[in-house]
Amino acid sequence: MQKPKVAAIIVAAGRGERAGDPQEGPKQYRRIGGKAILAHTLETFLAHSEIGTVVVAIHKHDESLFREAVGALAERVTVVTGGATRQASTSNAMQALAADPPDAVLVHDGVRPFVDAGLISRVIAGIDGETGSLPSLPVSDTLKEAAPDGLVARTVSRTGLFGAQTPQGFPFAAFHAAHARAAAQGRDDFTDDAAIAEWAGIPVRLVEGSPDNVKLTWARDIANADTKLRIDATMFPDIRTGNGYDVHSFEPGDAVVLCGVAIPHDRKLSGHSDADVGLHALTDALLATCGAGDIGTHFPPSDPQWKGAASHIFVEEAVRIVRARKGRIANADITLICEAPRIGPFRQAMTDALVAMLGISPDRVSIKATTNEKLGFVGRGEGIAAIATATVAFPGVLPE
Repeated sequence: MQKPKVAAIIVAAGRGERAGDPQEGPKQYRRIGGKAILAHTLETFLAHSEIGTVVVAIHKHDESLFREAVGALAERVTVVTGGATRQASTSNAMQALAADPPDAVLVHDGVRPFVDAGLISRVIAGIDGETGSLPSLPVSDTLKEAAPDGLVARTVSRTGLFGAQTPQGFPFAAFHAAHARAAAQGRDDFTDDAAIAEWAGIPVRLVEGSPDNVKLTWARDIANADTKLRIDATMFPDIRTGNGYDVHSFEPGDAVVLCGVAIPHDRKLSGHSDADVGLHALTDALLATCGAGDIGTHFPPSDPQWKGAASHIFVEEAVRIVRARKGRIANADITLICEAPRIGPFRQAMTDALVAMLGISPDRVSIKATTNEKLGFVGRGEGIAAIATATVAFPGVLPE
């Protein structure tokens, strides 16, 4: 069955009067964790595999502010001018989608930067041809109704009550028609998108929300969000270590490639690629830190495209995989085991090569060499072996 085409609308045209000093600008452009709130939001939607088009509704005076705040992300979204109300902004964004209508549309507050992929997927899964989807959390606080004089009139039962979040998702055609009907009747008083759907008779399904998916409304919300992101960025308690081992035999040649450096020798190492045992062992060590298989998984020797390939390609792909999981490489340690050639004169060049591949400082790279005391195939000068260890810090916590 073909997957439905899903678009997302990010509503970001507000002025944010409740978020503190107006001199600081609209809250969606204020920075948390080093970048604009809206940039955090857009990154999550643009990275989601089920989202196609992303439309952002911004204030008519904010185009330069928007582009400065989100940088290159601006080229990956459709920008429309928002209206006087959230409802009008959403309607303008849907009009931009109408020329090539999606099957479903999600509408999200630009100032909910902690939305995650799992929540987006749950909302999409809750939408069908006739039903919308609303992420929500059950109300946990005791509710009180106030009397006109400011005293408590009564306690309100919280049974069956939920707090609504975004993104809220709907079948596009029905939701677009509901907006058009509301505008035609002069209705502009709906507090969220689900309220329009309810008014138009579109059923809305509740799905599990997220306590992290908070809306940043007040200045203290923004300050707390900034603190959270800065702490998350500096605390990496999940330290993992991976090991790798490789060996190649000699064959006729005039140089061996070790740790990215060609060393003159009376033979070369035999292998499908350039047979760089140091980098092959390091690739396996890096992949091991996040359970991503080994070098043969990603670069099988049966694939002709890797014939004679430079092994830095393998290391750089392993680095990309680690960083995609938000890992930070702490250090790399390689031991080359051989009787010849001598490694010492080339150690600095090897270190420089690894610094470039790994993106870490030289003091985090260690390259050592040892002989096998004339024992075994290495001792007999039949080949070279390498052992590598990599340490990577990943965000998160260690399992109990």
